[in-house]
Amino acid sequence: MSDALKKLAGQAALEFVQDGMKLGIGTGSTAEAFIRVLGEKVAEGLQIIGVPTSERTRALCEELNIPLTTLDDTPQLDLTIDGADEIDPSLSLIKGGGGALLREKIVAAASDDMLVIADESKLVNPLGAFPLPIEVNPFGLAATKIMIEGVAEELGLSGPLDLRMVVGDTPFITDGGHYILDASFGRIVDPKTVSVALNGVPGVVEHGLFTGLASRAIITNKDGARIVEAADKT
Repeated sequence: MSDALKKLAGQAALEFVQDGMKLGIGTGSTAEAFIRVLGEKVAEGLQIIGVPTSERTRALCEELNIPLTTLDDTPQLDLTIDGADEIDPSLSLIKGGGGALLREKIVAAASDDMLVIADESKLVNPLGAFPLPIEVNPFGLAATKIMIEGVAEELGLSGPLDLRMVVGDTPFITDGGHYILDASFGRIVDPKTVSVALNGVPGVVEHGLFTGLASRAIITNKDGARIVEAADKT
């Protein structure tokens, strides 16, 4: 996604931001484009308060003087604006390519609504070409991996589970201090069923399937931005 399309998505998302809103503020390059235009509006007098979904997002918001709070102080939000790695017709998502999926899901679930911003290459049917991030506790990693493989087999899913690495033999560590297994399942036809099954695996902290959270998406291409509504937000 080009910088121009990211900025276009961010500008379009601003139309959904109203004075006085409590916002969940997403993570990733497209979300950062939104944060930058949001910062401009805040400098012009827009009154909002935000909950960042990662330390990276927190740092950028602080740099741009965007007022921040926490879910402990502000446990109910009006709207979360965030990107996605994949979006299906019901606006089920795969997220977590940047490793912030746990906080992203907590913030989105604490919001009355979620608005996704992405370019049209992220629209897929079904989900699954992008590896599904699964955040896991470092303790018992091998056992957790075996259990995930067993659950996947029961659901007719197969493919490698790769421990995300930073460099060499150093695992990627999330803001919550966890590891990420990237599951290359290929096709996830029923994301809700997969979501429930993965949530039942001891050692799985969270996963990147977001179902029933987003009701609309701003999709950009070279011709501009359009709104896609969820076919079924359940």
